Amino acid sequence: MPNSDKTPPGSDRPGDEAWNVPLDEDFIRAATFKEGHSLTPPAPKRPRPVWPRNAAAALAAAALAFLALKALGPSDRQEDRAAAPASSSPAALTSTPAASRTTSVPSGSAVPLSARPMIALTEAFPAEVKDASGAVYTKVGAATLTNCTEPDSVGPRLISMINESKGCVGELVALYKDAQNNQFNLAVFTMKDPLDTVHLVTELTIAFDSYEVGAQAPPPGSGLATLPPDSGMVQAFTGQGRAMVVGLGQWSDGRTADFQKLVDRLEPLLKSVSGKVADYENQR
Repeated sequence: MPNSDKTPPGSDRPGDEAWNVPLDEDFIRAATFKEGHSLTPPAPKRPRPVWPRNAAAALAAAALAFLALKALGPSDRQEDRAAAPASSSPAALTSTPAASRTTSVPSGSAVPLSARPMIALTEAFPAEVKDASGAVYTKVGAATLTNCTEPDSVGPRLISMINESKGCVGELVALYKDAQNNQFNLAVFTMKDPLDTVHLVTELTIAFDSYEVGAQAPPPGSGLATLPPDSGMVQAFTGQGRAMVVGLGQWSDGRTADFQKLVDRLEPLLKSVSGKVADYENQR
């Protein structure tokens, strides 16, 4: 996991350089982290939030999951399968975010698709996302995880699927809030084989009542409440080339109601981040 420091005094909203984000699920050891610094002692563990068993919300989340799932042409599939290494171990990542465009591969590059780095942290998660309706989502923090299968950020079923895949390049996470302080978690998993992304999105969407990606507790100074363990939550998935984008949404008061409205709040943010990831993945 990346390392962490306390939020600097007087900071109302910590940026990527200073924030504490304990990942929070039944399979997660609550901990705080910050890019480029040492891990702080673990905080008390919270049970995972309760999934809203609401048919309308579930169907909406399932539909959202396939919003931008990209089909690959035969040449893309053959190229990537031939280039993917035999090992399925996730690639190790540094905790320093890459803000430049050096992560992109020029058009016509001979670098195999599976060998491309993932999208830069700041490129995937901008400071603000504005929707056409006027809604504004503000980034509370973001981080690069050391690998895709750390048990304190990913559930056992997803770990198993990743280990059975052709490998994962890395994982990025971010926490956003809207004007009403509703909480939205985003995670981007970049796989080596785009077909593995299709498999992950499909399986996780079908098992809509299973949480395999950890939600993040808000850091001090963010203006967000730490929600109780029985808070309602919705989740949705998209696939963009090699990348799976996961979105989680919770009401500011953690209420277990109005799930369709919560899905509607999550959708613009998930769509925006998914679009940025898709733009990067489409570069050749």
